[in-house]
Amino acid sequence: MDKGKSVVTPRQRRGAVSLLLAMVLLGAFPLDVLLPSFPALAAHFQTTPADIALSISLFAVGIAFAQVLIGPLSDTIGRKGLLLAGMSVSMLGALGCVMTDDYTLFLIFRVVQAIGCGCFVLSQALVQDLFEGEERDRLRILMVTASGIFISVSPLAGTFLQATLGWRGSFWVFTALAAVVLIKAWLLLDNSRPASGGIRLGFIQSYRRVLGNFQSVGYWLISAFAFACHFSFIVISPLIFMDQLQLAPYDFSLILLIYGAAYIVGGIVASVLNRRITPGRQIITGLSLILLSGLAMLYLAAHHALAPATVLIPMLICTAGTTITRPAATSRAMALFPDNAGTSASAGSTIIFISGGLISALISLSPANLQATLGYSFVLLSCVALALNSGISRRLRSVQASALVQPGSE
Repeated sequence: MDKGKSVVTPRQRRGAVSLLLAMVLLGAFPLDVLLPSFPALAAHFQTTPADIALSISLFAVGIAFAQVLIGPLSDTIGRKGLLLAGMSVSMLGALGCVMTDDYTLFLIFRVVQAIGCGCFVLSQALVQDLFEGEERDRLRILMVTASGIFISVSPLAGTFLQATLGWRGSFWVFTALAAVVLIKAWLLLDNSRPASGGIRLGFIQSYRRVLGNFQSVGYWLISAFAFACHFSFIVISPLIFMDQLQLAPYDFSLILLIYGAAYIVGGIVASVLNRRITPGRQIITGLSLILLSGLAMLYLAAHHALAPATVLIPMLICTAGTTITRPAATSRAMALFPDNAGTSASAGSTIIFISGGLISALISLSPANLQATLGYSFVLLSCVALALNSGISRRLRSVQASALVQPGSE
């Protein structure tokens, strides 16, 4: 029987799904929704947009540091208290950003907000705690799909909030949504520890157990490489569409809306495949689509002039591959350590975060031909991920063969 047994009623299950989706939505506000407000923030604090961008970097450092600690701690004391504390701290940080007129204090409060947002890493652990089997896979597909949609509509939402409420708008909405998540978590979750009777390890031992397993790291890297393809496009899309193609911000927002619609289609395809083929086959299918998208982008870059369609069409294929690959790889990684789900989620999130950041930064270093660089990156990342998946499969077959041979040799 699956150790991650569902412990919720149908009504509680609906509440848990809405809680998890609200956490996914919240993740878009501190970063993506705030981007259109950079000029206004620079004017308010009498500094440059580049200095405001530092707040994004500090936020990334803060959330990475927090999630490394929160995951293993949640395996010991449970998820609810940490989630409530994280939401409270993130609200305090957001309100501090709104109230201050000093740039240094603004940066400090951004770090406070980031430390609170580190509790978002618990979403994967909660999926592992509250759901089982195919239900977990379907929910992870839904979360990946929702994440892509929220990120895609973020520039348009940020532009609207900036026009109506000013730069403080995204912080006010974040605070309101965080309050909703806090209340839902308080009402829905109980205080019991996850995986009752499971393995209780120290901080270092927990990470050593998770990161010392080839399958665990391999599946998280597969998920990370698929995410990096999506994240790299999001990061450099303003350079392609607004700088090189000279599109207006509103037109750029509409293009990202189309990209978001592709996540819906990809999520539907992933849900159908989840019922028909194994997770291993899903990973191969998704990575093959990412490889195809890279080849298509290279072909279009070589034979056609840069245009929205020559970039968007391959990205739609890539999106389908991402929404198929990531949930399957994540479910396989999380299933390896159900007793240390928090540590596994933190380790995986950190791997994904670092991979996405480094790869997108490397791609942005070649602004002259971003389209071709994206294509080469997709081809390379998908091939490495396919090789990793093949290596994991070979190791599993070897272990299974040894297990069959062992009884006969005694």
